[in-house]
Amino acid sequence: MIDVNGIRLHIAEQGEGPLVVLLHGFPESWHSWRHQFGPLAEAGFRVVAPDQRGYGRSDHPEDVEAYSILHLVGDVVGLVHALGEERAFVVGHDWGAPVAWHTALLRPDVVRGVAGLSVPPPFRGGQPPLQTMRERFEGRFYWNYFEQPGVAEAEFTADTRAALRKLLYSASGDAPGAGRPEQALVDPERGWLADAPDPEVLPGWLTEEDLDALTDSYARGFTGALNWYRNLDRNWELTAPWQGAVVSAPALYVYGDRDLVPAFPGTPELIETLPELMPNLRRKPLVLPGCGHWTQQERPAEVNEALLDFLTELRD
Repeated sequence: MIDVNGIRLHIAEQGEGPLVVLLHGFPESWHSWRHQFGPLAEAGFRVVAPDQRGYGRSDHPEDVEAYSILHLVGDVVGLVHALGEERAFVVGHDWGAPVAWHTALLRPDVVRGVAGLSVPPPFRGGQPPLQTMRERFEGRFYWNYFEQPGVAEAEFTADTRAALRKLLYSASGDAPGAGRPEQALVDPERGWLADAPDPEVLPGWLTEEDLDALTDSYARGFTGALNWYRNLDRNWELTAPWQGAVVSAPALYVYGDRDLVPAFPGTPELIETLPELMPNLRRKPLVLPGCGHWTQQERPAEVNEALLDFLTELRD
């Protein structure tokens, strides 16, 4: 447990050497990086993965506004310094990716290199994102479902283990119809999980023990995690000073070709132009065939290889 930015964060840690901070997404925990610890530590890196604020054994502030992107970046910067370092490599997946990208954007002095999995670098749009999706999809986009206090919480906590099983499987490359260019829309009357496939047998990348560990991490519920979504419009307001700014740190972007996130409105076009938009992107965006949303869990060997190439080049 580490005191950081006015809260306590639970971390997992392994290895010695240059610091690499791994940031998980939703609905995950530090455990989503279980396949990265050994290879990165063996390659001479100090690997640290926190349960981010609102998750697992870390603090869960009650105030919704305590989950803004500035708080989340502050947690990363504070964690790096609390661990006795001035700079670190920062790697994020899903929601952890925007935190990693914004840490590099707002504090380039702290970030030696940044990698994002699934979610590409941030380029601030012309209007608040919750508003944008509400207008485009008549309030049925999952962000808008999540922004309603208590609604998703009630659905997910009715059977936490089943909810997590369905959420992970339905967004994976193994789910029926994975990779179709459909948006994640929710029937507000029926909820998110009503039509989510529920596997009789878990896919090979997810064991019953993994699911147990993840379920245990949600013993305090989902409110903290969902509060991240409830700050999307506020984040848009808070980041106005960085309109048009570009991540300057050495960067890597990896995603699966069956991941729905890179198919969000406007995202395919963004990914296509990233090499021109980001002069320090070290390679073209890496696409993992057959991979869904849970990049480092579904394709650990390929992700580890890409991360090691990226980190080792920058370290050496």
